[in-house]
Order: sequence, then C-alpha cells, then structure tokens
Amino acid sequence: MNQTLSLTFELVLACTAGGLLGVVFFGGLWWTLRRAFASTRPALWIGASLLLRMACVVTGFIVVSAGDWRRLLACLLGFWAARWLVVRLTARPAAQLSGASSVAANPGCGEANTGSS
Repeated sequence: MNQTLSLTFELVLACTAGGLLGVVFFGGLWWTLRRAFASTRPALWIGASLLLRMACVVTGFIVVSAGDWRRLLACLLGFWAARWLVVRLTARPAAQLSGASSVAANPGCGEANTGSS
C-alpha cells in the first residue's frame, strides 16, 4: 500500500513538472513570436528560442523521468495539458468575441476543392 502511494505521488509530481515544462516551452514560443514580428531579425529570435526551449524541455524530461517510463509518460501528459492551457489563454480575443470558428472565418479551409465554381 505504501509503495502504491509513493508511486502515485511520484507520478503526480512528474505530471506537475511536465506542466511547468510545457508552460515554459509554449509560453516561450508565444513570447518569441511576439518579439520576432517586431524584430529586424526574426529568424535569429525563432532559431535561438527553439534551441533554448528544446534544451530546457529535453533536460527536464530526462531529469524528471530518471529512466522510468511511467514518470516520463506522466511528464508528457502534463506537458500536453500545459500546451492545451497556453493555447486557450493566448487565443486571439477578436476570434473569441466574434464567435467565428476558424472554418467560418476561412470558408475555403476544410472544404474539398472540386474545381467547379
């Protein structure tokens, strides 16, 4: 029983760590894109940010998992949940206010092109 609680606690901590890694990764991506569009050298911003974010996340996954596939899986679950959260929090307010979906905003998107008008 005690071993089961210990494993559960480890998995909850791994999931939380994955969430923090996800917030750093996807929040950093959002911040980078905002800076890159205003910069005279956007490729440098995006490339350097990608290398830094990937190094942090891969190192975090290695440290958190410590060779255990269950902890790695829990960490990935937290990372995915953080992605979902960051996407929701950084969504464009105009799209939310208008109530338009992405398909409604782009009528050609998602429809098969039959070639007839």
